[in-house]
Amino acid sequence: MPDPRWPELPYAAWRDTCATLHLWTQIVGKIRLAATPWLNHSWHVTLRVTARGLRTPLIRTAAQDFEIEFDFIDHTLWIRTAAGHFRQVMLRPVSVAQFFADVMIALDELGISLTIDEIPNEIADAIPFRDDRTHAAYDPDYANRFWRVLLCTHAAMEHFRTAFLGKASPVHFFWGSFDLAVTRFSGRVAPRHPGGIPHLSDAVVREAYSHEVSSAGFWPGGGPIDYAAFYSYAYPAPEGFASAKVRPAQAFFSKDLGEFILPYDAARAAPDPDAALMDFLQSTYEAAADLGKWDRAALECGLGEPGKPRAV
Repeated sequence: MPDPRWPELPYAAWRDTCATLHLWTQIVGKIRLAATPWLNHSWHVTLRVTARGLRTPLIRTAAQDFEIEFDFIDHTLWIRTAAGHFRQVMLRPVSVAQFFADVMIALDELGISLTIDEIPNEIADAIPFRDDRTHAAYDPDYANRFWRVLLCTHAAMEHFRTAFLGKASPVHFFWGSFDLAVTRFSGRVAPRHPGGIPHLSDAVVREAYSHEVSSAGFWPGGGPIDYAAFYSYAYPAPEGFASAKVRPAQAFFSKDLGEFILPYDAARAAPDPDAALMDFLQSTYEAAADLGKWDRAALECGLGEPGKPRAV
């Protein structure tokens, strides 16, 4: 029997909600983007998993310090200021245009004035937020399920992250690509990235991939794979990476995506989904690090344990 902590998440059942929620998170992410100094690899714009949903880190403006959180339990967008004021936008089936208007009105009522780029990123045929009346779905059950998958994935990725001494990203949610990710770095400069991602500046892409990486994450589906999946890739991909042996047995290399894929349903059906995911994270990282000749002895350590300092 599947572990109840890992809910069913068939992409076809919530495709429209997923597309709408993706755009809503872009609106919130772009608010932080407009107010926050650039941090390497666009880490300043990401959202973080919380006990109720997804939240921005603290946003500072001349008028207010504030944060924004998607609450997938009460299905509310909270905008809270350091002065103790707040506004709510209910998460319900409304268009992107209406959600955008509601959020900007709420900010204005809190005395926060920001202008954002209204063109969605990393989406072909993007519609400006204020004009998008096409995407207007919101199924609260599936939004909650998505968040619950993020909770479990976040825990596994946080544990995986403890075994690396080198530069590593937080476990964070990218609203452009709509995925939860964690990235390890070899410490070496990477070849110049070719760019070419829809509605995303080549300068942003090249800065993001300025150094060699092994990156893994969770994605709810769409495009070449029409189902939820965990992924792992290397940039640059070392020779032989696509044919590397990885675990568990259900994992495979997608030529369309250029990365390893572990279908979510395969991990969910495993006797121990957490162990299956950790196996995928570790084996795909080892493929990237070994074939890429990373200095693993200098970059790695044992997995962290609660209350126990790392032995040195």
